[in-house]
Amino acid sequence: MARYTGPKTKIARRFGEPIFGPDKNYERKNYPPGQHGQARKRKKVSEYGQQLQEKQKVKYTYGLLERQFRNLYEKASRMKGRKGENLIMLLESRLDNTVYRLGIAPTRSAARQLVSHRHITVNGKICNIPSAIMTPGNVVAVRERSKELEVIKDSVGATVKSRYSWLEWNASELSAKFLSHPDRTEIPETVNEQLIVELYSKS
Repeated sequence: MARYTGPKTKIARRFGEPIFGPDKNYERKNYPPGQHGQARKRKKVSEYGQQLQEKQKVKYTYGLLERQFRNLYEKASRMKGRKGENLIMLLESRLDNTVYRLGIAPTRSAARQLVSHRHITVNGKICNIPSAIMTPGNVVAVRERSKELEVIKDSVGATVKSRYSWLEWNASELSAKFLSHPDRTEIPETVNEQLIVELYSKS
């Protein structure tokens, strides 16, 4: 499956926040990229530019390509409630993001790789589809034969992430129950989803 494999620190600097997680290079250069980035003042961005920038930031944060993101937005539009909040809820309910939130992987891209390489199960069955949407009652777990993998043991042991209210973690089994779809107020990402709704409403 196609995915972004370019320089992540440069993208994070473009948006002014470490959207891919802790990044020593970003902390050292937390100003716009480019030869004159440190001295350059950010130009005033148009309304359309702000909307586009917010969409791009969310795409990179959750690791989606344009078509995937558009399809998810259309799905969110068909649901009851606010489109923007539905979109963020669907993004958070993806299997790869759930694995990341549980601390099984240190980043979303690492979580996507674990899922793709068949190290994760859903309700006892291997699921290698990172975009699979979790529903209340689903049990996400590390596959039995994968529990001794160094990358998983290191991530679970080192994680300092707080557990999330919509996930019930079982440390001894390396599994968790997906209790409910997260409420927008519980999601820590700094996203103005209304800008994305305004952008897509123009097309």
